[in-house]
Amino acid sequence: MPISRRNFLRSGAVASAGTAASVLAAKLPHGKKNVLFIAVDDQNTQLGCYGAPVKSPNLDALAARGTRFDRSYCQYPFCGPSRASLMTGLSPDTTHIYDLKHRVRDTMPDVVTIGQLFRQNGYYSARIGKIFHADVPGDIGRDGMDDSKTWDYVYDPQGVDHPQEEPKVTNFTPQRTRYRKSDGAVLLGSSISYYESPSPDRAMTDGIGADEMIRLLRENQNKPFYLALGMYRPHVPWIVPKKYFDMYPLESIKAQPPLSPGERSLAPAAAYTTHPPNYGMTELQQRKTIRAYHASTTFMDAQMGRVLHELKVLGLEKNTIVVFWADHGWCLGEHGEWEKQNLFEPAAHVPFIIAGAGKEGQVCKRITEHLDIYPTLVELCGLKGAPATLHGRSVSSLLQNAKAEWDKPAISQVTRPAIPAPDVFGYSLRNERYRYTAWQSTADERNLGEELYDYQADPRELTNLAHAPEVQLLKSRLRKQLAEITSTRGREVALNNEVTPASKSS
Repeated sequence: MPISRRNFLRSGAVASAGTAASVLAAKLPHGKKNVLFIAVDDQNTQLGCYGAPVKSPNLDALAARGTRFDRSYCQYPFCGPSRASLMTGLSPDTTHIYDLKHRVRDTMPDVVTIGQLFRQNGYYSARIGKIFHADVPGDIGRDGMDDSKTWDYVYDPQGVDHPQEEPKVTNFTPQRTRYRKSDGAVLLGSSISYYESPSPDRAMTDGIGADEMIRLLRENQNKPFYLALGMYRPHVPWIVPKKYFDMYPLESIKAQPPLSPGERSLAPAAAYTTHPPNYGMTELQQRKTIRAYHASTTFMDAQMGRVLHELKVLGLEKNTIVVFWADHGWCLGEHGEWEKQNLFEPAAHVPFIIAGAGKEGQVCKRITEHLDIYPTLVELCGLKGAPATLHGRSVSSLLQNAKAEWDKPAISQVTRPAIPAPDVFGYSLRNERYRYTAWQSTADERNLGEELYDYQADPRELTNLAHAPEVQLLKSRLRKQLAEITSTRGREVALNNEVTPASKSS
């Protein structure tokens, strides 16, 4: 069992601890590459380094000294399945985790996770915050669906944002507020809600988590480490210090264009999860929502920046591989969709940066996916005893040359619903130009509809080409490729080529 931060008292605050160590370059007698593994919750690619008008100076600097992957995708745009897949290197159809209620050992008792493999190779493996799924905000301060075999040490931070400041939020979707049965606690994890907090950064959950990670860096600088920092923002509720809201004047925030006639019928009905469109929010409410999301992103970036600064001060930067990833993207009104759990580009597309290995300042436009992270770390760190089956491919060649030959697409999927058993599966293949998505009934394997988008001509996914006569050969090729890849990753539902006439979309 891993040691918990709550099992002992530490002497002195992190602000004053380790002063002597902070001014000395760390000695690395072990000769191994360290790993700082940074996960963020619900973060789309609206970041400065991805070309968005969002303040993320620390991520921008990280990208400048590494490789930013411009077209990276999650396996499942929902926290639990996505994180379980990434941490095991196996697709959701192999982990059989499609919901938020299962730990990886429930379905795969003998699986070897990334952190577990690092432990087996003599690394110190520790987690601060959310790496495997934990409900936000309900599980803040708890371990959620964590895996004890992955870590030597864990710490679940909890700040004033949960639960003290939650009653003060502005909630645009009260109909989505839930209540925990055990104690009646208000759960805002699905609500569009925010609060401009007067509290300082370090009183917040992510601020406390950053402090603890700084302490771990100082105390473990002379041993090989795999340290995982899981940030809770920008997951709702967006409770962050007011100064971050002030960075985004409301008049500078634009909502998505109004929905065009028929836009919500371009794809099969199963493709949409936001009902009614935009949750019925007004244009002003949508702008305030986007502002709160960006403020939370900038707050997250600031806390991560403190950790990256400490890494540099300790002299660990050159010997530490930093991996930055998000569990999935997040829709901000595209197609009238908000949040996640769909297969449109904003939900499946994720930020992904690796620094400390390969060339600096690269932008890689090859298609990558979460599954590639596990084999990449195995190769970069020379780990022994990796599982015989991992569904991804190491991106180490792309770290040396962002334009290296690479022909691998990404596969994303969702279910409708996840609990108690899916009635519908959606599978999506993304290559460098197209996305093909198939919606499938689990009961009788009917094809419930298809989508095909050409991002070169249609970056906003406003033209579904699935039934256009001129692309049927292309669609057939993409569908065959999707079927072949998913069949090797545990898919149990056949991809039937016959589309039910009543479910066709145009």
